[in-house]
Amino acid sequence: MAWQQWLPAQLPSIPPGAIDLDIGDWSLSCRDLDELLHALHQAGHEVQLVVTRCRDTLISTAALGLPVREASHDVHTSEARDDQPNETNTHADLTVHRGTLRSGDHIETRGHLLIIGDVNPGGSASAEGDVYVWGRLRGRAHAGSKGNCNARIVALQLRPLQLRIAELVARGPEEQPQPGLAEQACVLDGAISIEPASAPFFAQQT
Repeated sequence: MAWQQWLPAQLPSIPPGAIDLDIGDWSLSCRDLDELLHALHQAGHEVQLVVTRCRDTLISTAALGLPVREASHDVHTSEARDDQPNETNTHADLTVHRGTLRSGDHIETRGHLLIIGDVNPGGSASAEGDVYVWGRLRGRAHAGSKGNCNARIVALQLRPLQLRIAELVARGPEEQPQPGLAEQACVLDGAISIEPASAPFFAQQT
């Protein structure tokens, strides 16, 4: 059931004010989630925490800058200010970094990694799980760093100097990406393949 069908029946029983929103297993893109939050705001509700069991929804929520909880793990995003270094918050399942990785910057984490910003040439990101870049990936990225061949690298623009998934290495494509089309790198038939991203997280950009 889509939230548009579920919400009208639930609103009368929810007192106006701050609420925690439990989305369960729903997979929502940033646009889906933004529309849901707007509908709740119009009804007098302010979402202070999103709870979800879906990784794509968790990442969409983090990309919008909202506190989000998956199971028993809290993930909070942080804004990078001009007068201080970019900030990274690490948790058991997901690390969220807000800000651009510049030349010489490196992030290495367990679990999955979400970068809300660009990875410039000379910057690098590594994760035992997936690597998501809500921006342009032009540096280096390593997903599945402990040997997970099912990991993937997803970016709004995937033009890295080097890609690694587990022990496999590849260079990024040279041709320009199609406008508005997110891309992912994954392992197919023993080699790294680059294709349009299919995850709901990247289905819509805001």
